[in-house]
Amino acid sequence: MSNTTTPATKSVTEATGARTDEAASLIGDARTRIDALDDRIIGLVRERMAVSSVIQEARMTSGGRRVNLSREMEILGRYRDALGKPGTSLAMTLLELCRGRV
Repeated sequence: MSNTTTPATKSVTEATGARTDEAASLIGDARTRIDALDDRIIGLVRERMAVSSVIQEARMTSGGRRVNLSREMEILGRYRDALGKPGTSLAMTLLELCRGRV
């Protein structure tokens, strides 16, 4: 059985890990969608950081603490319920981005 892979095909399949042109095309398209989703997620995280900053400033200006632990527990629970155990880690990272380390 001869190898009919051309140099161009080889680079596409190597870049995607696919074994066929069809799979490489599907993977390339899906990666484009993932990149667009990641851009949206990053934008939403930045927006969340800005809103969180407003909340923290208002809380501290009124004499409160920067962090509301009961609220953070609600957020951790929501992410865990929606995404399982890895959701808790994701929520912790998100909370750290939005309020810094406690």
